[in-house]
Amino acid sequence: MAARPWITPGEIKDYSERQSVKNRENSKLAMDISRAEMYVISYTHDKFDDDEKYPSIPESVKTAVILLAESYAASGAEPVEHGGNYKSGSNDDYSFTLADAVNKADNLDLSYLLDEYVIQKRSGVNLKLRKL
Repeated sequence: MAARPWITPGEIKDYSERQSVKNRENSKLAMDISRAEMYVISYTHDKFDDDEKYPSIPESVKTAVILLAESYAASGAEPVEHGGNYKSGSNDDYSFTLADAVNKADNLDLSYLLDEYVIQKRSGVNLKLRKL
């Protein structure tokens, strides 16, 4: 089994051309790596802990983690902006608020690196009905 973390902060620094990432503390890069690995585990539904199937982490999975962790590190070095992404409205007796959420992984298009490793989960529908 390949133990986590699957990559090192040095691998991110070697890959990145951004000075803010190269200057980022290793402890913060370790957190970025952890976030990226958890995204990959969540996306694939696979922890890559089967010794027979994965004697080591596949290169495309490592690449996806490096790309995502570098993106997290780059945005972590920038100031956080608050507000401006919310839209709200109301209609009679209810109101709503929408936020424009940005998923960094979607912007990086990691699917071509990870789709091969996705384990299909059973999907079901939970339906609850109540009398009005």
